[in-house]
Amino acid sequence: MPVESGSSASSRQAKQKRKSHSLSIRRTNSTEQERTGLQREMLEGQDSKLPLSLRSNLLDLFGQIEREFENLYIENIELRREIETLNDRLTAEGQTIDGGDLTKGALKAKASHSTSQLSQKLKTTYKASTSKIVSSFKATTSRAVCQLVKEYVGHRDGIWDLSVTRTQPVVLGTASADHSAMLWSIETGKCLLKYLGHAGSGVFEASISALSTASGDQTAHIWRYTVQLPTPQPVADISQTPCDDDIDFSDKDEADGDGDGPNECPSIRVSSTTLRSHQGVVIAADWLVGGKQVVTASWDRAANLYDVETSELVHSLTGHDQELTHCCTHPTQRLVVTSSRDTTFRLWDFRDPSIHSVNVFQGHTDTVTSAVFTVGDNVVSGSDDRTVKVWDLKNMRSPIATIRTDSAVNRISVSVNQRIIALPHDNRQVRLFDMSGVRLARLPRSNRQGHRRMVCCSAWCEDNSSCNLFSCGFDRQAIGWNINIPALLQEK
Repeated sequence: MPVESGSSASSRQAKQKRKSHSLSIRRTNSTEQERTGLQREMLEGQDSKLPLSLRSNLLDLFGQIEREFENLYIENIELRREIETLNDRLTAEGQTIDGGDLTKGALKAKASHSTSQLSQKLKTTYKASTSKIVSSFKATTSRAVCQLVKEYVGHRDGIWDLSVTRTQPVVLGTASADHSAMLWSIETGKCLLKYLGHAGSGVFEASISALSTASGDQTAHIWRYTVQLPTPQPVADISQTPCDDDIDFSDKDEADGDGDGPNECPSIRVSSTTLRSHQGVVIAADWLVGGKQVVTASWDRAANLYDVETSELVHSLTGHDQELTHCCTHPTQRLVVTSSRDTTFRLWDFRDPSIHSVNVFQGHTDTVTSAVFTVGDNVVSGSDDRTVKVWDLKNMRSPIATIRTDSAVNRISVSVNQRIIALPHDNRQVRLFDMSGVRLARLPRSNRQGHRRMVCCSAWCEDNSSCNLFSCGFDRQAIGWNINIPALLQEK
């Protein structure tokens, strides 16, 4: 009788296994309907409050899940067999090359080499696919220096907004839920003037020679000021603190003081101009380039453009589906951007007096808390969806950079000279990013310094040598920071 060789016998055995395996699959498919029928009869016999149609749908879904697991189990068996075959081939090749048994050390070396190649491919693919998306959870090795210089304490309630005057004398302005707005000396931290003309909490915006405040009393006020800066006192030597994500010694909130406020702070109660047209809370205000017009945003879903001298309503900007959260004007052009709870922000163009165009931008999944212009052709938007997006005005279809964070983002600000974005968060943090979405630093926060409540707003002041960044929050205080970001770090 002819004798089968070893290779032909093994191939015949493998064919028999595959044949029996395919028969088992066919058998499973053929008996599936019978099994389903039996399960249906069992369910009908059981006492249940669920409708029969709902129980039948559930049974079908569970049957689909079971079939998926069966297919996965079969594929797993086949993969294991293929792995065994490949291992046998590797062993045979090792014997042919070396002329003897392949040692375990050589096998490990080959496996390690192939694993390292696969790892390198995965890293390259990952870097290429995530070049434009930056996560704030990524560790940073920055040598940026962030120093807390001054605390401005005097409000009796949380501070909603703050801004810095654009001309001399440069002072800091804050608006609080205690129905007041204050002007502060940046160097001394002393209150220079208090405005008490609003019947509700407000926001603050500074212009060339006047200040505007918007309030919960559905009005915006224009008030002029004259202040005399006090003589700066010698600043105590505060050791420089590197911006580090690990500096957070305690999350316990210190007992808030009563905020008795400054003892000798002059106050005014009457505005020079009152703007009345909104039917809801006025949540933001900003001055159009030139200082002759001001734009306001309200919870009545509209933004209004006023003439400051006549107090007349020039334009009513409608179109948002929900309450507005912020408005901002371009520093050099007649452009306005409004943000809303409807997850969009709109760009209004007033450069041509005869045509007032509007563009709607949809890039967020939650409330857009603020959208601000930069000196160039960019708009930066922040949202409660925990992202900040950088947009190009020339192509606003998709953002050029996306910053993902671990907390909702409030009113952001962008440095003019350094092009750094300051992100105030609900979780009491303030983070710094560049325009490409790379994280530069996080402001230090501990049980002795930093904010102890939600941070509502940030503002840059690059002309001041002592404090170039300010932040405010619900802990009733504003903080002045000195931020030093090395040029080499920004280039990264």
